[in-house]
Amino acid sequence: MPSRAHTAASASSDALADSGGRGGAMLGYLDLILLVVTVPVALALGAPVVGVVVGAAAWLLQHVVARADRRLIARQGANARFGLNLIDGFGRIWLLAGAIVLAAVVGGRQDGLAAALMVFGAYSVAFAVRLVGGRPLGAAR
Repeated sequence: MPSRAHTAASASSDALADSGGRGGAMLGYLDLILLVVTVPVALALGAPVVGVVVGAAAWLLQHVVARADRRLIARQGANARFGLNLIDGFGRIWLLAGAIVLAAVVGGRQDGLAAALMVFGAYSVAFAVRLVGGRPLGAAR
């Protein structure tokens, strides 16, 4: 039997996800929305083009990979899910780190820093949204 705290957390995440339908969906994509807004502003302010574009593209790519992996992992058995989630998480982090290194090699140190800042900003927003969203439905305590 779930505890009251678990039930409250699930209820709050349900409310967050269902809040106005569109609002909950927008919150889930807040990192991408802010990325789309940030890229032109950063470029207009003179940020290194290669770094900003590579950082933003890497974040978009890892987001697409995450969605595809979640669907694939959900179809697996309970024993396989833990390992696959671990591989998925580390794989996407390595993808982002590789993009930062690529930006630095292709464009220079300033581009690497710009890519790192793009990834850091998007990751911070996605992390905050995840914290606000609470425990996913069906997650064991």
